Amino acid sequence: MDTNKKNREHISALSDGEIRDADQELALVALDTPDGREAWGLYHRIGDILRAEATADLSPGFSERLVARLAAEPAPGKRVATVPEPADAATGRVDGSTASI
Repeated sequence: MDTNKKNREHISALSDGEIRDADQELALVALDTPDGREAWGLYHRIGDILRAEATADLSPGFSERLVARLAAEPAPGKRVATVPEPADAATGRVDGSTASI
């Protein structure tokens, strides 16, 4: 396993208060690196967001407008493919015009 990934797992467990005693020293050593400090801050910000109360920063009717816009979008994989018209043999133009390219 990648050492950096394992260190981040230890730091994550430490920040969640779920670190095993055997891994605690490894987590503390990992925290003494720039990557470890960055991971520590990141995991705490993620936790803060997950624990945050919903805010009323959205305008009235936002949810309804979002639902309506999403409903109007074509479903993934259901888009209609457009087939280009065959080129005119004499001009090489698709639209039938005679302008030169």
